[in-house]
Amino acid sequence: MTEDRLLDWLRRRLGPSLLGDDAAVLPAGRPIAVTVDSQIAGTHFVPDLDPAVVARRLLAVNLSDLAAMGTEPAYAFLALSVPAEFDARRFLAAFVAACRQHGVELAGGDLARSPVATATLTLLGRRGQGGRWLHRSGARAGHRLWLGGTVGESAAGQRLVALGARPKGRTIDLPPGFQPSAAARRAVRRHLTPVPQLELGRWLGRHSRQGGALDVSDGLARDLHRLCRESAVGAVVEADALPLAPGFAALAGALDADPLALALSGGEDYVLLFTLPAGVAPPEAFGCREIGTITKRSGVFLRRGGRSELLPAIGWDHLGG
Repeated sequence: MTEDRLLDWLRRRLGPSLLGDDAAVLPAGRPIAVTVDSQIAGTHFVPDLDPAVVARRLLAVNLSDLAAMGTEPAYAFLALSVPAEFDARRFLAAFVAACRQHGVELAGGDLARSPVATATLTLLGRRGQGGRWLHRSGARAGHRLWLGGTVGESAAGQRLVALGARPKGRTIDLPPGFQPSAAARRAVRRHLTPVPQLELGRWLGRHSRQGGALDVSDGLARDLHRLCRESAVGAVVEADALPLAPGFAALAGALDADPLALALSGGEDYVLLFTLPAGVAPPEAFGCREIGTITKRSGVFLRRGGRSELLPAIGWDHLGG
């Protein structure tokens, strides 16, 4: 499979497209937001993972960044560097299908051989009609702190994948000897196939004139510190208010993990963490949960059992681990 043949095959699947020149000329339009992220074998996914799953995950984690900006996704640029045995066709077929599902056009990229499979995606998005850009710097003292969904479940799924859990058709094969449960299978799916909260991001951009937002990718605690730092505020998180998936506490126990620690620092949840003025709430259909308050006092605190304690910026560091 040569590069030209693979690109010809891809262009036949895409139909009329922006591919073909040394650079893509994008249609004129509203201001755009740009994000870039990578998935690297051995770092972000296990090397034997189905290339189709890798492709869908790559797009989803990038779309989550655009969701945190209140953005309509538009164009994708893909750099794919893989070893000879990697099924690039399977990856690209799944990637194109996922792009179509979200209204994204593949507009260019790069292909190369590499001893380690690495996929880097750049996404461009437009500001929604009648909406505003969301920023980390928009939180204000007195705002309520919200989460777009449960936290900690993806971290539990990552541990199961590290132990040998793998997708198999429509089901999940759990590690040998691990007690089968719906919570375990759901956690693996949550880790491998995150769902970007694009609709929630667009709602925030259209309906809230104030508030800060970002997606929880490196752990709730670490990302909350980032939100507070950019907004020059502090926060108090209510431990009892953290949204957890059904069966999560038991699953964490089976993995010899502390449920609260996973929820606060696990990462790769890809739900939106955002603030809204008091009295403003997102529609119940989004499944959001109010978890705390933004304060004038600097520092991030966790309140549990009637006592408050400093919450450090625990979570994933892409360079330090």
